[in-house]
Amino acid sequence: MTNQEMYEVCGTVERIVYRNEENEYTVIEVGCEDNSITAVGILPQVYEGEELKLIGTFTSHATYGQQFSVSAFERSVPTSVLGILKYLSGGAIKGIGPSTAARLVKEFGEKALEVLENDPQRVSRIKGISLEKAKHFSEQIKMNSSIRDLLSYLAAYGVGAQDAIALWKKFGNETIQIIEDNPFSLCFDGSSISFETADMIAKGKDIAGDNSLRLRAGLCYVLSHNRRSGHTCLPQDKLVATTASFLETEPFKLEAALDDMVEDNTLIRTEINDKMFIFLPDLFRSESYIAARMKMLLRFPVDPIKGAQELIEEVENRNSIKYAELQKEAIMQALCKGLLVLTGGPGTGKTTTLNGIIEILKRKGQSVLLAAPTGRAAQRMSELTHCEAKTIHRLLEVQWNQNDQPEFKKNELNMLNCDALIVDELSMVDTLLFESVLRALPLGCRIILVGDSNQLPSVGAGNILADLVASEVIPVVALTEIFRQSRESLIVTNAHRIVGGELPVLNTKDNDFFFLQSTNPSAARDLIVSLCSERLPRSYDFSPVHNIQVLCPGRKGILGTYELNSALREALNPPSKGKDEITFGFATFRTGDKVMQIKNNYNITWLKPDTGEYGEGIFNGDIGIIEKIDKISRKMQIQFDDRIAVYDGDCVQDLELSYACTVHKSQGNEFDAVIIPVIKNSRYLYYRNLLYTGVTRAKKLLILVGNKETVEFMVDNNVRTLRYSGLRSMLTTD
Repeated sequence: MTNQEMYEVCGTVERIVYRNEENEYTVIEVGCEDNSITAVGILPQVYEGEELKLIGTFTSHATYGQQFSVSAFERSVPTSVLGILKYLSGGAIKGIGPSTAARLVKEFGEKALEVLENDPQRVSRIKGISLEKAKHFSEQIKMNSSIRDLLSYLAAYGVGAQDAIALWKKFGNETIQIIEDNPFSLCFDGSSISFETADMIAKGKDIAGDNSLRLRAGLCYVLSHNRRSGHTCLPQDKLVATTASFLETEPFKLEAALDDMVEDNTLIRTEINDKMFIFLPDLFRSESYIAARMKMLLRFPVDPIKGAQELIEEVENRNSIKYAELQKEAIMQALCKGLLVLTGGPGTGKTTTLNGIIEILKRKGQSVLLAAPTGRAAQRMSELTHCEAKTIHRLLEVQWNQNDQPEFKKNELNMLNCDALIVDELSMVDTLLFESVLRALPLGCRIILVGDSNQLPSVGAGNILADLVASEVIPVVALTEIFRQSRESLIVTNAHRIVGGELPVLNTKDNDFFFLQSTNPSAARDLIVSLCSERLPRSYDFSPVHNIQVLCPGRKGILGTYELNSALREALNPPSKGKDEITFGFATFRTGDKVMQIKNNYNITWLKPDTGEYGEGIFNGDIGIIEKIDKISRKMQIQFDDRIAVYDGDCVQDLELSYACTVHKSQGNEFDAVIIPVIKNSRYLYYRNLLYTGVTRAKKLLILVGNKETVEFMVDNNVRTLRYSGLRSMLTTD
């Protein structure tokens, strides 16, 4: 039986088959009258012997057969002697095994759980149980009871088990009381509980619409929402107006609440260019620290490398090259001042300049560390400089706390061991990450920051590269000259035309940049599939999977990543006999699929078969091919360039098909051939910097598929995504 009809099933937990301790995904066998079923879902704190009412759907699994997929559940602690014995024997209370459970049930019978929770003194009279251990049992039962009560409490408001557990981890046994006192505590920054849910709970408790708790929470919510859009702050008038509209309340009431929040330092207010701005405290501290540290680097520059001019000439002679004047200026700045922002588009010689800096510093005995924000960007940096480069997170030795937030071992108390640090792809680095880099930077260390300010900004809050350049107080060298060999590439020259607001050359038939006209989205999709599966492999001997990448402005629509991934997989890797498939949640993967890691995971172990080298870490943006699927163990073997990694159900949630990916996700990567659909369906996704970023991902071939009007619109649409931040102002004021 396989359908989407909802059923209610009641029974007793007979066996815990599997439990993921991190996300509480659990597989259980449930006894229901005269038969048993296998139930799967988020089932926190469920143990053998418990009686459950499950709500969900029956599904059919290719390997495990019929299962009951749980959407919601209610539980009751067992009351019979047999049920209590099974419950305690099944590991519900750490430290109580089958023999101890038997003694407890023999002594206290049906009141065993009640005595365990409320009377540790009586429990400690049983041989082998100390008073300390009895108190520990009591605390565990109270904790389990607290979680059960919270699950039931929040289920009435449509809050799922996984979100409820996250709240319990933050607030502990007092969660319900905290919610009763202030329902808006639910929608703290980083929580998946919406403001609307908290507001619904508040209304049920007759909390007025203009209650200060609601007004304060609304202001924080709007700031946090805009943080996810890249803003580190908001103008006060905009914040008040937006929140007033959102809460349907009067602005003057919000202004009063805002004054109180500033007074008690819940929010930070500061003046920028004669206008008041409001910050969340952590982002204000972060930008303030960055500004202060950069000013200190300017006031106390590192010792200059002596004979810099002669050293540059030696490198030129040794490598048979001649640096342009701006390249020399950049190298001199790095050697003599120790602080440099190096920018420039494709073909302007950033890599040549960087290699010169590295070569001279190393010849002078200086230790140089290289880093980039993503794994692919770090790998490309290593290939271009012939030096090891790490992701910033790896360089700073990241570790993840219980809230899945990064913490770095490298910091002010444990600094990086280097004389110079070079960070590439700075446009992708957000405010909090850049702060962490600077905190780990030793005094007297050179820092060279490399990037292209015309590319898309970071996913996280902030606009670091653009703010540093715009401040005009940080030394910046912008390389503008396109070198002769690069001028022969239409990819390079068209990229510069796009940045300059000129329409790219679209009518050339014999270069590396092509435009294929298509005004119908469905026809454009079919053309893209044909290019990937037949035309480019036949004409250029490109592998559809390894050499060609489709980059989309967005995810939705016929020309978004969802639809194109489905169409491309059908053409490039259709199902066939002997080709294994496996489903995790709503995602199905197939042997031979092209996939992308969409979040850094530092715990996945990989192997390089050629060298036998082992390591850890698959990073955001890494692209691989599924080589093997083991349905029994539910694991996949994936080849990432020269590394092989094994994924299980815990890791696969951060994996998605990548025959097509968004331009945003492609940053830090380069591909032999890039295809970009350009038929406008949303003005918010079609603008100059996005087109430029997509074009500059191509190394050998770039194809635009769509209509000329969309290309013109994107080139003309230079309204960069506005990002409010305070860094530029902080850098220019004392």
